[in-house]
This record gives sequence, C-alpha cells and structure tokens, in this order.
Amino acid sequence: MAILKRFGDIMRANINALLDKAEDPAKMVDQMLLDLNEDLAAVKKETAGVMAAATSARQQVNECKADIAKYEAAAKAAVKAGADDDARQLLTRKQQYESTLPSLEQAAQVAEDNAVKMRQMHDKLVNDINGLQARRAAVHAKVAVAKAQNTVNKATESTAKSSRSQAAFDRMEAKADQMLNEANATAELNTQASEEELANKYLAGGSASVDDELARLKAELNGDDAQQ
Repeated sequence: MAILKRFGDIMRANINALLDKAEDPAKMVDQMLLDLNEDLAAVKKETAGVMAAATSARQQVNECKADIAKYEAAAKAAVKAGADDDARQLLTRKQQYESTLPSLEQAAQVAEDNAVKMRQMHDKLVNDINGLQARRAAVHAKVAVAKAQNTVNKATESTAKSSRSQAAFDRMEAKADQMLNEANATAELNTQASEEELANKYLAGGSASVDDELARLKAELNGDDAQQ
C-alpha cells in the first residue's frame, strides 16, 4: 500500500540531515509529527478494514464447517429413517460445502496473516510516533537553548565592542590631556618671556641716559630764554 511505503520511506530517512537543512528544526519536527499522525489515521483505518475482512473470512469458514456438520447429521438421521434418497441428497449438499471449505480456509488464513502484518505495522508506527514525540521535546529545548545562546553571544559582542570603545576613549582623552598640557606650557613660556622683556626695559641703562639727555636739553632751552 502506498501509505505504508511512504511511512517506511519516512522512517528510513536521515532525520538529522533533514533537520540540518531546516531553518527552524522545531517547526520541522512538528510538521513531521503532524504528517506521521495523518499517516497513522490512514493506517488505523486500513488496519481496521483488513482485520474486519479477516474476521469475516474466518466466520465463513466456521459457517461452512457448521453446514457440513449439519448436513452430516441430517444424512445420518435420513439413513436411520430408511430414507436413502434423502440421505444421498443431503450428502451431496455436504460434499459441496466440503469442496468449498479449503478455499475458504486458505482465504481466511491469508486475511488473518495480512491482519497480523497490518497490526504490527500499525503498532510500530504508534511506537515510532511516541518515540519521536519524546524526542520532539528535546529538539524544542535545544532550539530554545541555541536561541538563548545566540542572544548571549550578541550581548557578549556588544560588551566587547563597548570595552574597545572605552579603551579608544581613554586613548583620545589622554591625547587631549597631552595637547592641553602642551598648550598651557607654551602659554606659560610666552608669559614668562613677556615679563622678562618688561623687566629688562626698566633695568637697562639706556633708559636712564635718555632721561639725562632730556634734562640737559630742557636746561639749555631755559638758559637761552633767560638771556633774551
């Protein structure tokens, strides 16, 4: 039957390989179990039909044997009653059932063998589904852990990036401090130079000589004005 062939193909498939190709293994196993449960419903229906056919075939065998026994008993009763013609007719009917019995027994045996095989495949499918159902929980748990681990990995990457940025900020801050210190030192040196020049201006002898010359010129001009 096609449904059983499909079931066999599924169970022989490399499930791990299928999961590797799936973007979401949890969804994949859910779909696989859904398909298998649909197959189980079909197998259960067909198994019930085969088992019913086997029961019917066995009933026909039993009915045929009952008819043989019935006509056997009737023929004996006819012989006792001295009705040989009736006995012959009853025995003829009995022989007809006896000739049919082997084919009925053969059909019943085949039907019962098929019923046994169907029941075995049905039970195997049920057991396999139960096993996969248990493994489904493990797959879902592993997927959840993997997603959580990915979240942790991303957070770890962000933390590492933050640490690198912090180190870069430290280097830039140190460089800015160096620049500020150099600028302050330059300003301090410039201020010291300006004050030194001012001190030299007032301490230099050239400035006093000019004042003396100025006083002399003033004296000479005052003297000329007095003579006139």
